[in-house]
Amino acid sequence: MRKASLSPMLAALVLAGALGGCDRTAQDAGEAAIDAGNPLEMAARERGIVRSETPVPTGVFERRHDLGRDAMCVVPDGAGRWRFSLTAAFGPGLSCATSGSLSRDGDGWRMRFGSAEDCVLTADESDDIWRLPGRLPDQCAALCPGRATLAGLELPRASWSEGDARDLRMRDQRGNMARPCAAGPV
Repeated sequence: MRKASLSPMLAALVLAGALGGCDRTAQDAGEAAIDAGNPLEMAARERGIVRSETPVPTGVFERRHDLGRDAMCVVPDGAGRWRFSLTAAFGPGLSCATSGSLSRDGDGWRMRFGSAEDCVLTADESDDIWRLPGRLPDQCAALCPGRATLAGLELPRASWSEGDARDLRMRDQRGNMARPCAAGPV
């Protein structure tokens, strides 16, 4: 049986080729070039499959759990302003449904709730999760019936699409399905 061997010249070429790429620096994922004019990229952004380059809250945040479904839609409402509708389920017959306006507040988002007088808080969106503070101002007690509260609510982002947000269906306070972000101001 014959032993396979590489000639010294071939071995040197293989080693040089392997070491040739060692001085290259890896390109960060954030530095990767994106062809924003690519039709596939444009369709993905329109559909909300990939995130927008600008930090805006527009889209759908939603989670399902044993007690029901929590959801929030956010749509533009002028320059630097958005409006939202939010629902949270706490079991059969117990839920919160509210709406209001959003604006940027430093690193967070100022939420002004229309259904509770002077109820204003700062929420956080990081890692594609919308987080309400663990303790809400006393003025926000009227947002939910009974002992239910929106304190500490976390909603993962489901879509970056304005179209999805406008089409999101939620139960209103009478239990009817509605599209609260469909059109018109809050």
